[in-house]
Amino acid sequence: MFKVISKIEQAYDLNVVMYFENQIKICEHISDVNKKLIEKLIAKKEFTAKKGEVLKVEFLEGEYLISMLFLGMGKEEDFNDNIYREVIFENLSKEKGSVLLSSDSAKLSNYKILAEIVGNVNYNFDDFKIKKEVEKILEVHLFFTEQVEDFNESIILANSTDIARKLVDLPANIINPESLSKRSIELGKEYGFEVEVIDEKGAEELGMNLLLAVGRASITKSKLIIMRYMGNSSSEEIIGLVGKGLTYDTGGLCIKSPDSMFDMKTDMAGAASVIGAMCAISKNKLKKNVIAVIPACENAIDGNAYRPGDIIKSMNGKSVEIINTDAEGRLVLADAITYIVRNEKVTEIIDLATLTGAIMVALGTIATGVFSTCDERYNCLEKASSEHGEKVWRMPLFDEYEELLKSTVADVKHTGGRMGGSITAAKFLQGFTEGLPWIHMDIAGTSYDSGVKWNKKGATGVGVKSLYTYIKNR
Repeated sequence: MFKVISKIEQAYDLNVVMYFENQIKICEHISDVNKKLIEKLIAKKEFTAKKGEVLKVEFLEGEYLISMLFLGMGKEEDFNDNIYREVIFENLSKEKGSVLLSSDSAKLSNYKILAEIVGNVNYNFDDFKIKKEVEKILEVHLFFTEQVEDFNESIILANSTDIARKLVDLPANIINPESLSKRSIELGKEYGFEVEVIDEKGAEELGMNLLLAVGRASITKSKLIIMRYMGNSSSEEIIGLVGKGLTYDTGGLCIKSPDSMFDMKTDMAGAASVIGAMCAISKNKLKKNVIAVIPACENAIDGNAYRPGDIIKSMNGKSVEIINTDAEGRLVLADAITYIVRNEKVTEIIDLATLTGAIMVALGTIATGVFSTCDERYNCLEKASSEHGEKVWRMPLFDEYEELLKSTVADVKHTGGRMGGSITAAKFLQGFTEGLPWIHMDIAGTSYDSGVKWNKKGATGVGVKSLYTYIKNR
């Protein structure tokens, strides 16, 4: 819970005052006696407000026991938004109850970032615990006397990110293609976007053989979820979003090891982020047209599972030689991209997917690997991501990598070997974009247990805020 106040009308469990290094000024409303006490403590502890440095003091002010935390942000010239995120998250994560934040500096009163970080602190996945984490929910107020914009947009973004997080954190016995479809319909009604679900029969009629092949061994049938938000009837521009929706991935016949399989409930993080973004776009009533598609399925094992060596005709007509059944994400995305291009007539495409382990080898868990055929659109995404502390790094799409996808028995094979694995996966997808401006975000390393210092363990909801801001600014 977060809000901005211009008048203090309640007592707080903790008062946090934020300072730049060597710019400490004690509140004028504190009595002279307590000012002297605080000055002595500052001197004794040699507190100068270095980055992350804290000094906690408690004193009586009239009848009230005041708990105050002086929080250092480091040198003003070295300060940036991510330092702010890191320091605020680290310190608020230790607290509970009600907290009042304040600072003499407008830079340290960034209510948009505070809304984001309070959302991160308060997110708890405790659905299956008898003892819930309710007592740990923080109520945070920012005391700020200057005029502020409507920060409801920031609250909606935080809530939409939590929607994505929750979908990823829920186990695969709860979230499957059927339940994900139902949840999308519920969210569409709540947030104001249209949802259509195409079943296996409809997908077969469309020729989505890659999607159907990946999902056919599962007892839960595959779905194609389509979400539409048309916020600008006077524009012909339609932004297309595609989110990989593998609600569980065993690896298929090329089965994963137990350790690798354990977290595969997270293989639908691309779908979750797209759903979260659609919630934020619709709730904030952006004047944009956005259509999102999720190919939802499970990559399971049965007698009818698809096999290495199979040749399957895709929706766009290309025949695809299957090399490794554990590289299933690019197959379902290929049909989904073809669908959104041909059937929904989008004018650009952004896909999000936990696509490759190779991107984690390259970039670890800090940055999302991004591939794009359009410099201008990539620059817009990079700017939007930076605004929310979501690091991205552009990867190459050199034509030479396409050579690795040549097949002797089909139009294309779907993997190109271990070398440059994230790039050949992107090159495979590019072959289905039909020349439209396209961005591919490989979030395998950043969607779950990321190394970002202002996220808890578990799902991060990466991409929700970046997609929203990218679309808003287009």
